[in-house]
Formats: sequence, C-alpha cells, structure tokens
Amino acid sequence: MTTVRDATFDVLRRTGMTKIFSNPGSTEVSLLTDLPDDLEFVLGLHEGSVVGIATGHAIATEAPALVILHTTAGLGNAVGALATARVNRAPLVVIVGQQDRRHLAMEPFLAGRLSGLAGDYPVWVDQPVRPQDVPGAVSRAFHEATIGRGPALVIVPMDDWQAQASALDDAAPQHLIIGDRPQPESVAQIATMIDDSSNPLIVVGAGLDSADGWSASVALAERLDCPVYQESFGARAGFPQDHRLFAGHLPAARTGLRDVLTAHDLVVTIGAPAFRQYPFDEGALVPDGTSVIVITDHRDEASRSPAQVSVLADPAAFARELSQTVAKRTVERSVQLRPTPPIDLDGSGPLRAVHVFTELARRLPSDTILVEETPSSRPDLHKLLPAREPLGFVSAAMGGLGFGMPAAIGLRMGAPDRPVVAVVGDGSSLYGIQSLWSAARYDVGALFVVLANGRYAIMDRLAEREGNGRAPWPSFEEVSIGTIAAGLGCPTVRVTEHGELIRTLDEIVPSLAQRKSPLVLEIDVTPERHLDV
Repeated sequence: MTTVRDATFDVLRRTGMTKIFSNPGSTEVSLLTDLPDDLEFVLGLHEGSVVGIATGHAIATEAPALVILHTTAGLGNAVGALATARVNRAPLVVIVGQQDRRHLAMEPFLAGRLSGLAGDYPVWVDQPVRPQDVPGAVSRAFHEATIGRGPALVIVPMDDWQAQASALDDAAPQHLIIGDRPQPESVAQIATMIDDSSNPLIVVGAGLDSADGWSASVALAERLDCPVYQESFGARAGFPQDHRLFAGHLPAARTGLRDVLTAHDLVVTIGAPAFRQYPFDEGALVPDGTSVIVITDHRDEASRSPAQVSVLADPAAFARELSQTVAKRTVERSVQLRPTPPIDLDGSGPLRAVHVFTELARRLPSDTILVEETPSSRPDLHKLLPAREPLGFVSAAMGGLGFGMPAAIGLRMGAPDRPVVAVVGDGSSLYGIQSLWSAARYDVGALFVVLANGRYAIMDRLAEREGNGRAPWPSFEEVSIGTIAAGLGCPTVRVTEHGELIRTLDEIVPSLAQRKSPLVLEIDVTPERHLDV
C-alpha cells in the first residue's frame, strides 16, 4: 500500500526539497521516523532558528526550502522568522503538524487553531480536507511559495501520514512555468520618460540581487552614466557597490532623502519600493519637480509606492530591455561616495566596529556572502564593506533580530563554495544563538563575527535621540557570547585589542571558503555614540 507519507516523499523528491529543516514534536513522529536515506534531516533547537536556517538556504539556492513545525507551539515560536522570510522574499514550504484528525472536533491536547496563527505573513495556507489531498497540497505549496516568494503553509493531522494514498490526480501541476517578459509598450513608455529627463537617478533594491539583475542594472546605469543608490534598509544589494557610479545608500528619513533627490528630476527605482523609511520625518518624500518610476515584480511594492508610474514586471529583464532602448548619455560623471568614517588605525585606542570592518574589508574575498545584523553600526558597515558580487550582502528586511546567525548557516549550506561571514551584535546574537548548535552538529563552516559591547546600543542611541530621559533597560556586560557558543559545541576565539584582531583575521580568512566547522569570533568593541539613519 502506498501511504500519504510515501506519496508526499515522492513530491519532495520531484521538487528537490530533500533537505528537511525542523524542530519536531509528537505530531510529526509518524512522518519523520524511519526517514528514507535520500532525505536529509536538519535539527534546529528553536523554531526561529529552524526557519532562519531554511530562509538562508532558500535565498542561496533560489528555491523553496522545506520546514516542518510542531502544531501551535512550533508555529507560534516561528511566526517572527516567517514574517522575516516573507519580507525577505524567501520561498518556504512549511508543514505544520496537527492533532489526530479523528478527534479534532473535541479539541484534544496539542490541538491547534493553526490556520490564522501566522497572520497575513504566509503567502498561502491550506488544511487539506482529506488525508489523500496532502501530497497535492504540498506540491501546490511549492508552487505558491515560488510565485509568492514567501512561506506557504500546509496543516497536516498526525494520522494522515499513514492513510492510503489516492490513485486520483493531485490538485497541482508537476511543473510550473512562469512567464514574465516585459511588454514592449511599457519599456517604450519608461524609456521615453527617461530620455525626456535632464538628470535621472537610479535606485536599486533586493529584487535585482542576481547575476542577471546586476548585469542589467550596470548596463542601464552605464548607458545613462547616472548615479546609483541602494534602497535604505534593503535585504540584499542590487548593484556592485564598488562600481564608479555607486553613490551609497539612500537615507531612511525624508529630510535626508529629499536632500539626495533634489538635484534629480527623475528617479527610476528598480527592484524596490519608493521609498523605504525608518523614523518618521515631516514633509514630502521627494522634492517638487522630481518624478518617480517604480519597476518591481512585487505586487505590493508596485501598488503602494507613491510614483508617477509603477510597472509590475521582472526587474532584471525590464532593466535589460531599458538599457537597450534608452538614448546613451555621456556625462563623464564622477560620483562622490558618501564619506567613510574617520578611523584611527594605530591601535592605541579602544577597538570600534569600524576597526573590525576595515580589517575585514582588507581581507575578505569578493565572493564572500556577508550577513549583517548589527543595527548600531550598520551604516559604517555599508561604507566599509561594499557588496562586490551578487548575494554579497544579506540582511533581515523585516528588522526583527534573530536572523543573522541562522541565516548564515542556511546560506553556507546552500552555497558551500562561497565564504559566509555573519557580522552581528552581541545583543542580536542572543535571539538566534541556539542555531550555533546546528552549525556545529552539521559541520557548517561559517564565520560569526560578534561585536560585543554588552548592550543594545541601537536602543541607547534611539533613547538619547528621543530626549525624554534615561532609558530603563540595563547593559549586560556579564553575558559571554563565547561561553554560550562553546556550550553549544561551537569553537570560539575572543579578541580584545587591535593587534590580536589582525593576527586572528590573518589566520582565519584565507581558508574561509574551505572551512568545515563554524567559528565564533567574539570581539570586544566600544559602543558607537552616533546614530546615522
């Protein structure tokens, strides 16, 4: 007899989802015991870490990753990470275990009201009517996650797995081909608007972070010889940040944004919305006389952006068509990069985050995947560690902490030939530090650079900015990230001064691509005193 479990495993093989990321419970035992040898199981010690690792894997492989969660507790613990996956456009298929179907009506122990628990963050949720519908639901979830670029949930009662599979067809195609070629008339309309402008500017976003996206954005920028900015708080880079036309990251507050845009009569935003903000600031988003075009394949971005024209299309393909349609300009432009922070490198003062970034920048190869979760020093990281290849920068678009460590693990699993370095604050690390056990257990050779200042420095700076009195939260200098990491089986090195930093990086960095085990590099740094948004 072919069971629902057997049929579902066939779906996993057909779709390539043969790596299972999970923190299971009793409702998943009948699915996971005696797992076939061609399916690989990856355990995380917390559901947030499980989803974070899967998110990194999905980003690296550009394909849905499979997550299995345990009823209400598991899904509830994972909601924040699922929200991050949605905003980071990471396709996930999430199977959530449920109590036995035969007595669900009586709400037995561990029964969950699961369909709405994750709110609006899943791109699709299904509770199959019959056990026999489960394989088709998982197959459809793969397609829904691919189309919606986010988590698709399938809720499965625990007894369904042993039921006899149906001989009828599944309610999902075996293969899905997505066509999204730009319409020639749309390309012509946008090209005319660009040709009619006197001083255009390009803003790129996470939607261009691919080899095709970078190639197309470079071709368009060089055709127009115009400056290129990265969207503020972007999860990924859409343009080589060491290119002569790269001008920096857009400010995340309206006053600074208007200052940047005031010299330009047209802003072409590709692969991003217009415009992501953080603190509220008075006034209009853009100055008078500046028009905005948004080109994105994300429906919500296209519909909510205050633009003269929004185009819903593949941003890389559209940019490529534009680069071959717009008139070539020769401005002989010299873009002025935003100034780098002043850095004292004689080693006499206390270590700062900028010292760490400077030494990393001198050593990291161009194909490094840099994962960022250091809110108080993120602007300096952007200035000193530019993304030089696609997938060179990854961050949590949602803004919630706990993404950096698990995402780095998943990225390294999905892109094992590339060095992966996570730069995280010690406060940030505490939200996902359980994931280090998984890195050690599965021999994931990522480097975790922990900037240890013993506090949530970004919160301190925000409180000072408010100017309403002393913040009530204490520092936590007594917390040792290295000790916790060692307790989870992860090797650690602690650095306290500049010469030690140089010697340690000289030893570690040359073999990053070949590392077979994780390493936590805990670096004592003094808190940053400025807040740059």
